[in-house]
Amino acid sequence: MTIQWVKVDPLVMNGEPFCYGSRLTVRNLLEMRAAGMTPPRIIAEHPELKAIGVAEAYRYAAQHRERYADLVAADEGRPLSD
Repeated sequence: MTIQWVKVDPLVMNGEPFCYGSRLTVRNLLEMRAAGMTPPRIIAEHPELKAIGVAEAYRYAAQHRERYADLVAADEGRPLSD
């Protein structure tokens, strides 16, 4: 079975793309990142997340730059962990 780490369902989270197994949207993760949280800290504070899920959320955002332009542009060049 292949897990789809980022899901889009019009009946869940008002159709906002979200991370599998959580109630966190891609936008939530990008906002946490923009606030200075590193992926290890995000995962520590939200143990329902998996590292691959966070990475896939960032990849999803990069593939949909027009939707997340305000948050993706602010994160360019920032290392994923400190």
